[in-house]
Amino acid sequence: MSKKRREEEDPFERLNKLFREILGEFDEEIRRFFREMERAHELDLERLRPMVGRPYVWGFEITIGPDGVPRFKEFGNIRRVGRAPRITEEVEPIVDVIDEGDRVRVVAELPGVEKDKISLKTSGMRLIIRASNHKKYYKEVDLPSEVDLSTAKATYRNGVLEVEIKKQKPAGEEREIRVE
Repeated sequence: MSKKRREEEDPFERLNKLFREILGEFDEEIRRFFREMERAHELDLERLRPMVGRPYVWGFEITIGPDGVPRFKEFGNIRRVGRAPRITEEVEPIVDVIDEGDRVRVVAELPGVEKDKISLKTSGMRLIIRASNHKKYYKEVDLPSEVDLSTAKATYRNGVLEVEIKKQKPAGEEREIRVE
């Protein structure tokens, strides 16, 4: 077998190629973002004046799901409104949602916040995280399934919030229905 053929079949080489493609797309997205910021600055300086001197946070996370499809998630306090970026006071934290079979675990990074300044609410299959202290955080997290709110437990240590909730049990067990 030729060396070229072995490289084409090597899963690590394919993964490396995929990763390079994703980083190339990300690089272009970053360049586009900064071009938009420069253009917005030139076009509407008065609208951007309140943002001058304010801190901004922007980052990304790339994961590959069980289906093999890469997912790109952004976080921070920069939002796009139309064609121009907007800096908000609330930072969107880094959040991981982990489906553990019979329960769901949500892990959020909220550095610089006191425990009693964290608010957690649920609405349907969504967990809403809000925290405000010296920093403000806000994130609406989609949960992978219905959950039993009476089992919810949350802990906060060293800037990391962990919320664990058991999944809602199906309404009753399966049984056969006789047709008459």
